[in-house]
Parts: sequence; structure tokens; C-alpha cells
Amino acid sequence: MSTGNFIPDRLERMRMVMAGHIDRGELPGLVWAVSRGGETHIEAVGTLALNGSAPMQRDSIFRIASLTKPVTAVAAMILVEESRLRLDEPVDKWLPELADRKVLKAIDGPLTETVPASRPITLRDLLTLRFGLGAIMVYPFQYPLQHAMQEAGIAPSADLFRGTPDDYMKRIGSLPLAHQPGEGWLYHTGLDVAGVLVARAAGQPLSAFMQERIFGPLGMKDTGFHCPVEKVDRLPTAYSRDFQTGKLGVYDEAGGGLFATPATFEAGGGGLVSTAEDYLAFQKMLLGKGRLGGERILSRASVELMTTDQLTDDQKASGRMFFNGNSGWGLGMSVALKRDNLWQVPGRFGWDGGYGTSAYADPENDLAGILLSQRLMDSPQAPAHYIDFWTSAYQAMS
Repeated sequence: MSTGNFIPDRLERMRMVMAGHIDRGELPGLVWAVSRGGETHIEAVGTLALNGSAPMQRDSIFRIASLTKPVTAVAAMILVEESRLRLDEPVDKWLPELADRKVLKAIDGPLTETVPASRPITLRDLLTLRFGLGAIMVYPFQYPLQHAMQEAGIAPSADLFRGTPDDYMKRIGSLPLAHQPGEGWLYHTGLDVAGVLVARAAGQPLSAFMQERIFGPLGMKDTGFHCPVEKVDRLPTAYSRDFQTGKLGVYDEAGGGLFATPATFEAGGGGLVSTAEDYLAFQKMLLGKGRLGGERILSRASVELMTTDQLTDDQKASGRMFFNGNSGWGLGMSVALKRDNLWQVPGRFGWDGGYGTSAYADPENDLAGILLSQRLMDSPQAPAHYIDFWTSAYQAMS
């Protein structure tokens, strides 16, 4: 029932638009949620699997991929507020694998042609994705560093690293940086490294720290780095599209799949599973400037810093396909800077996930929204169901 924050017949239009993607066979199922002014609507359509009979439910558990990044940034800022970490101090104490880095003379050059790093890597570098390693958006791979990351098993992709955190950091530390610390912007890898940093500084697994300091206090009962066996019947099958045939093929099964057992590497850049209701609680905490109900997770100052653009124009240019000339990057998440679409409101923050998820919060309109699907993204460009979801969310506001 609407209480004035949304227009009922426009919410129905939203339901019809989103259900249309299922009816046309574009993907098996969807769960979406919008929340504004204390009024929340969560809906589910479709099925957990292609040609399956089990319906998608409001509490279905999804692989949220890069929606993990803001959560890891919050975990890091908790430690900053407690003075256990500092944004601009070297991380060498906790991540000795990153000490005394070498930097490529040219990003496309041989791995042997390097210069010393001009300064140590900091937590700010990791959270802003400016520490020197990440996704180099040249395809097919052409640069020696791209091939080296792939051979080491640490190239950003939908396939999460399966070794231990120590092994991951050993591989990261074996490679030169693509640019000097703090200079360029390269997607993804900094948040995986930040997850290892949080775990080491906290003296406990990342999952345990997040459960104790974020998930438990916020009531996020179905969020973690794997889906427990007793809940696996709520985990949809994940699909990817074959570029030649256009058909969907299984990427990850539910039972016995990649997320059905505890993760050896708890990936701070993309390893969580969650539900619409759980992630809405996280978004509402950020909209509340670090507070949800009686629980304060972060200070107002920390949330304001996290949701403020940290990049220069030159740094945005290196990630043009991510920023589209209308947004920047704060600490662990995107920040809208220019209104050039219905939903692109300056100050809106959040991110998208490569397994088929999208979640943003808009302080100006007190709006939080999340879209959960089980179809992997094909490119950094938003698929049609993302665009239709956000268009529908904004047209439904009263």
C-alpha cells in the first residue's frame, strides 16, 4: 500500500515493464525494491532457473558481485574511525606484499622496464581504485601486464580468485604497477586488496568482521560470502549470454556451485551474496548518514567523504566507459555529478554488479533502489532491464 511517496498506478506500470523482460525471455527472473520516506516495495517475477518451476521470491539470495565494494569500503572506514587504519598512511605494515613497488615505464611496456614507486600505497589509493593495478580496458588483451595478471589468476573477471588471501597478495605483489600510486584509475582490484587489509588489521576473517560490525547490527540475515546449504534453494542459477548465439547458458549452479560452500578468498571487490531486503538496510544506513534506527555504523563525516567524488578529470578519462561524463568515484562507489537522465541526480551514489545487480541511493529524493537478476552483464554499458528499472523507479515517485 502506498503512503504517498510513490504513485500506485505508476508502481503498477513499473511492475508491468519489469515483468515484460521475463515474458520476452530476456532473463529467467528478477527481484527489485524501491524505498522512500519509510515506504518500501519489493517485488519478484519469473523463476529461479530457465525452464524451471520454482518461482523467484522476495527473499531470493543473489550473487551481488560489485555491490560488495561499498560494503568493503564501509568496513574499512569503521577501522579508520577507530584509528586502527588511516586513509593516508602506507599499508605496508598490514600488506608487506605491496611495499617497495616497481612501476611500469609504460602501461603497455615489458614487465622488466620499470621505475621505483614514488611513494607507498595507502588505504585511500585502494578505496579510490588508484593504487596501480586493476582492469585495463583493452580487449582482447594486448599488454604484457594484462597477460601476466591473467596468468596469475588475478585479472578482474566474473571468476573470483579461489586461493587464500595470502596467496592472492603474493601474486599481486609479484607484478609491477601500471601507474604510480594515486595517479591513474583502474577498476576493481583495489577493493579486493582492501578486503584483505581489513581482515588483517581487524585480526579476523573479513566475513566475521562484516557480520559483527555491519550485517548483524543492520539485520542483514542473508548476506555473506557464500549461501549456506539450508538456504541454497533460494539461490537462483546464474547465466551468461553466448555472444554468437545470443542464448543464455549456465554460468553457476545453485547447489554445488561456486557460492554453495564457504569462500577461501572472501573477495571484498565482488564476493557477497545478499537479498533485496538486506541490501536495502545497508543503503538506508548510508542515506541515514551512517545510522539506521538505533544503530550507528559510521559517522556522518565518513559517509559524506565516501559519497564525494575523489577523482580528477584525467583520472575519469582513463575510465570513461564507467563514468560516461556524468559521474565520478568516491570511496568504494560511484557518485553522480551531472543530471543527464531521469535517475542521474547529482549526489546519487552506489554501483552495479557484473552478475546482474544494480543498487543506488539518492539523498535528494530519499530514495533507495535495488535490482537483482541472475544474468551476467555483457559490458560496462547498462542492459535494458537496468535502464527500465531506474526509469520506472523515478517515474513512480510522487
